[in-house]
Amino acid sequence: MSDETRLDDDDVTLAERPEEAARPDDRLDDERLDEENTLKPDYVRRVRDALEAGENGTVYDLVEPLHPADIADLFELCEADERALLAVAISDLMGSEVIAELNDYVREDMMEALDPEAVATIVEQLETDDAVQLIEDLDEEDQQAVLAEVEAEDRVAIESALSYPEETAGRLMSRNFVAVPEHLTVGQLIDFLRAEDDLPTEFYEVFIVDASHHPVGTCALGWVLTTPRNIALSDVMKRDQTLIPVMLDQEEVALMFQKYNLISAAVIDEDGRLVGQMTVDDIVHIISEEAGEDTLLLSGAGDGDINEPIRDAYSARVRWLVANLGTALVASLIIAAFGAAIEKLVALAILMPIVASIGGNAGTQTMAVTVRAIATNQLTRSNTGRILWRETRVAFLNGITISVLIGAATAAIFTPTLGAVIAAAMIINLLTAGLAGVLVPVAFERLDQDPAVASSVFVTMITDSMGFFAFLGLAVASGLAN
Repeated sequence: MSDETRLDDDDVTLAERPEEAARPDDRLDDERLDEENTLKPDYVRRVRDALEAGENGTVYDLVEPLHPADIADLFELCEADERALLAVAISDLMGSEVIAELNDYVREDMMEALDPEAVATIVEQLETDDAVQLIEDLDEEDQQAVLAEVEAEDRVAIESALSYPEETAGRLMSRNFVAVPEHLTVGQLIDFLRAEDDLPTEFYEVFIVDASHHPVGTCALGWVLTTPRNIALSDVMKRDQTLIPVMLDQEEVALMFQKYNLISAAVIDEDGRLVGQMTVDDIVHIISEEAGEDTLLLSGAGDGDINEPIRDAYSARVRWLVANLGTALVASLIIAAFGAAIEKLVALAILMPIVASIGGNAGTQTMAVTVRAIATNQLTRSNTGRILWRETRVAFLNGITISVLIGAATAAIFTPTLGAVIAAAMIINLLTAGLAGVLVPVAFERLDQDPAVASSVFVTMITDSMGFFAFLGLAVASGLAN
C-alpha cells in the first residue's frame, strides 16, 4: 500500500481529473497561435485589416478569446498608429492583466494617449508594484494628473513607492502581505484568513511581527494547514529569515532569492519595520531583465528593445561606436609605426587580421565569464587574484594550442621564421586577452561602474594593439622585414 493519501472519486473536482482537465497543449490547436505559442501572421493580418476598415466589432470578436499576455503581444505586433485604434476597439478587454504584460515602450505610448481618468481606472485594478511600473515613466505633470484621480489609499501607496530610487526593493516590492502578531494560535490565524476580505491575491507565507512591527518569523501556508489549531504560532514559525533592506538594488535581491532558494521575503525599512514583500514571480522578471541588460551593455547597444524609439536607439549606440572609433585609432597608429616593415614583407599584412581576430575573441570569452561572475557574486575582492591566475593559465594553454597550429601553417606557406614569429605573437596576445578580460570588468566594478558597460570596446582595443605590436615588433626584431 502506498503512503500517499487516497481520495474517493467523488472527492476529486472536475479540474483534478486528468482526462477532464485542460490540456497544456490545447492552445496549440487554436487558429490564432502557432506551435510556439506566438500569434500567427495570418491572424495578426486579419486584425489589422479589420482595424483599417473600421470594423471594431470584428476586431473585438477576433481578440476576445486571447489570453491577456497574447493581447499584449498583439499590441506590440501592431504599428504605433494602430495601437490606439486597437485599444478603442477592445476597451472592455483592456484590463490590468493586459496592461501589466505590455512592453515598457508600448505601455508608455498608450498611457500618454489615454486620459488621466482612464489611466487611473487601470491603476486602481493593479497591485501597487504593477501600478508604479505603469506610471513611473510618465511626465511629472501626467503622473500628478493620474494620481489625482486615484483613491487616497492607493495614491499614498504609489507615492510612497515612487519616493524610492528605481530598481530598488522599495520601488518593486508589493505592499499587500499578511502580517499577524506572534501571540496568535494556528486556529486563530486560519479564522482570520477566512474572515478577512482584503487579503493579497497571491501569497505564500504569513509574516509574524512583534509589537513594533518588526518581523520575527514566518509561517508557510503549508505549515498552517497541517498544524493543529491549538498550537501557538511562536512554536511553529521559522525564526531564521532573509530580510531585504528597502534600498537594496534589484540585482542583489535576485541574488539573495537564488542563493537562499526563497519563494518570498520580507522587505524592511531603515528601522527594521516590515513594509512589504518580494515574491519569486517578481524575481523572475528581474533576472530576465538583468540578464538581457548585461548582454546588451557588453555590446553598447543600449536597451536593445525593438520598440525603443529610433532617436533613443541611435543615441545609445552611436556614443560607443564613436568610442570604438577612438580605440581603433590606437591600433592603427601602431600599424602605421611599422608601415615600412609591412611594405617590405606583404605577408605581415596578410597575417595581421588573424592575430587581431583570435585575440579579440579570446578577450571576449574571458570578459563574458568575468562579467557573469561579478554579476552573480562569484568574483569578489577576496578571490580576484585566484580568478586572474586561473584565467591566465587558461589563456596560456589556449595560446600554446593556437600558436602551434598557426605557426605550423605559416611555416609551411611562408617561412619557418615567420611561423615562429606569429606563434610567439599569438601566445603574447592570448595572455594579454586573458588578463584584459578579467582586469577591465574588475576595474569598472572597483570604480562603482557597471562592469558590463561596453567593456568589449576596451578589451578589443587592448588585444588589437598588443597583437599588432607583438607581431610586427617581433617581425622587425627577427630581421624578417629588413
